[in-house]
Amino acid sequence: MTTEPANTLYYGDNLDVLRRYIGDKSVDLIYIDPPFNTGGSQKRMRIKAVADENGDRNGFAGRRYRTVPQGSSSYQDCFDDFLAFLMPRINESLRCLRPDGSFFLHLDYREIHYAKVAMDGLLGRSHFMNEIIWAYDFGARQKSRWPTKHDTILWYVMDPEKYTFNYDQMDRIPYMAPGLVTKEKAERGKTPTDVWWNTIVPTNGREKTGYPTQKPLGILNRIIRMHTKPGDTVLDYFGGSGTTGEAAAIHGRRFILVDNNPDAVQVAAKRLARFRPSCVGFEPSFQPEASLF
Repeated sequence: MTTEPANTLYYGDNLDVLRRYIGDKSVDLIYIDPPFNTGGSQKRMRIKAVADENGDRNGFAGRRYRTVPQGSSSYQDCFDDFLAFLMPRINESLRCLRPDGSFFLHLDYREIHYAKVAMDGLLGRSHFMNEIIWAYDFGARQKSRWPTKHDTILWYVMDPEKYTFNYDQMDRIPYMAPGLVTKEKAERGKTPTDVWWNTIVPTNGREKTGYPTQKPLGILNRIIRMHTKPGDTVLDYFGGSGTTGEAAAIHGRRFILVDNNPDAVQVAAKRLARFRPSCVGFEPSFQPEASLF
């Protein structure tokens, strides 16, 4: 087995990459955001707004812009047996975690309950630390049931007696009723709970890559800052648009990302080019700076 140096972006099947390239006890944190098994395909069009007096949309100060299609990104999100796909990958990745490492699994209501039972059986219930609810309030609302506006993130540790939790690095949030606390407390803010309110990636924000199901930096910033130390290595083997890699790099951590979707690895390679990752499994002629996006 060959171990590539971090920062590294792999293009290939994650189970194969885990077995061939990622060494035992070589990473400090694993975060994965696998497909949610929605039963269809995830697809998103990418567009670019170009200044045009006869354009189809208004901009700042009344300027007009024309919408120019930039292609699309997509992947299949349908599994007959989701756990048969997911759990061998999780099992293989756990040997890569250091003894004080943490594992984060990000899913939604469709599969999270089944995954929780499987994770408890794999690691033991005593290794489960938190169920984190990421709540957001954006997008369409169903009229036949309560709108589903949250994801679930499960946090497990390799050793319940020894793990990284940087309480002093916790970002504080405003009190909902600041008049009920002292002025000093209101100014300092309160510590978050296991319910995290964070908007989705804004459609017109700089953070947006155009990749479907992209997760916001705010969620990964909190996880990485709280559960790793500077110089640690973070592994995400459902790398997608590269959010985990960017969050790791901007906080002084190293990253290893894996994905087998060519759209994903091109988006991630371009996004992370300034951090100069090694690109393994790409065509020799591939250059992130010259990608299609």
